[in-house]
Amino acid sequence: METYKFKTNINCGNCVRAVTPHLNKLEGVQEWKVDTENPDKVLEVKADAADAQTIKSTVEKAGFQAEQL
Repeated sequence: METYKFKTNINCGNCVRAVTPHLNKLEGVQEWKVDTENPDKVLEVKADAADAQTIKSTVEKAGFQAEQL
């Protein structure tokens, strides 16, 4: 299983709720969380089949920015 980290602009509970359905339906993602307390709003994704580019494009499709760390 891989762990990916992204700097995002997901900065509040409403933002997390907006991205939740997109990340939850992504194949291969086991768990994910956003540290909204971190200045970089770090999204951490544990996945066994999804790759970094797929996760990034899913977050962007939800209307947010994601830059892999």
